[in-house]
Amino acid sequence: MGRIRTSDEIDHHRRRFFGTAAMTIAAAQLGMIGSAAAQTGKAKSAGVPAIKPGTHTSFGPLKRVNAGVLSIAYAEAGPADGAPVLLLHGWPYDIHSFVDVAPILANASYRVLIPYVRGYGETRFLSSDTPRNAQPAAVATDAINFLDALGIQKVLVAGFDWGGRTANLMAFLWPERCKALVSVSGYLVGSQAAWANPLPPSAEVPWWYAFYFSAERGKAGYAKYTKDFNRLIWQLASPRWAFDDATFERTAKAFENPDFVHISLHNYRWYMRLEQGESIYDELEARIATFPTISLPTITLEGDANGAAHGDPSVYARKYAGKYEHRNIAGGIGHNLPQEAPEAFAQAVIDVDNN
Repeated sequence: MGRIRTSDEIDHHRRRFFGTAAMTIAAAQLGMIGSAAAQTGKAKSAGVPAIKPGTHTSFGPLKRVNAGVLSIAYAEAGPADGAPVLLLHGWPYDIHSFVDVAPILANASYRVLIPYVRGYGETRFLSSDTPRNAQPAAVATDAINFLDALGIQKVLVAGFDWGGRTANLMAFLWPERCKALVSVSGYLVGSQAAWANPLPPSAEVPWWYAFYFSAERGKAGYAKYTKDFNRLIWQLASPRWAFDDATFERTAKAFENPDFVHISLHNYRWYMRLEQGESIYDELEARIATFPTISLPTITLEGDANGAAHGDPSVYARKYAGKYEHRNIAGGIGHNLPQEAPEAFAQAVIDVDNN
């Protein structure tokens, strides 16, 4: 567990963390204990075949399983007896972020599992009475319930944005369920208390959409212009990714879930204490708010053109106390790294598994 730091230390690292552009929800209250040392480099080439991003556009028929409060729709690829890999998408993306990653890992004999997060795609709440809650502990618990429903004891977990946050939470809340970790943009862990601390004005600007969502005008605007808003986020977060209309529209279908808007808004409004969570997650949120270190083998990735808020690897590397490596991925790669650089992402999964 990280030591308690002074307010000056916290503010220094918050400024470093939030000083880029806008998008993922990550707090900056980083503890400083950990033996990991970051290494920078391009993805290794051995073992992963070359693939042009966008080569694949679809998965096979989706599967479905009841897990906790959800009926989870998910894509699966690879042999049923392969080593399981759980791939977790972010906001406002969907399982198609991994559409080129999945066949690479399947061909390497992994069992690849890619669920729609609550509020996305064909995933549905089992009861109309269940709170449409997107606090971090709830979303992370969904992932564990998903594994339980499939009878899977341990997985290699990898993700980005909200999915990267969930992957990190799984790694320190349930380390016995995780073999290793791949996280784009590193230690994406936050708390309500961290959000309560104001930042310098220049550091607040990247979070414009969180403030927008906090107002009734923003709630109504996101509901009215969901697709336009999400396309704008894609453009800001990946300014050099020349995605076409067909690529966006494949993912945009996931936004038609009746709970999508509420889930999206609730996540950010919960951090700002504008929405209630559920008391059943209080203990988990209290543990999350201590920002524990992670002892699992870990590789973190960062694109060289990520337009979303992301941390300094030399800072968040200290949160990884096990075997650790950081890779900078060149070539104009933005926030949606698995879809923009599937080779690099898949290689990281294979390499962290072999370490």
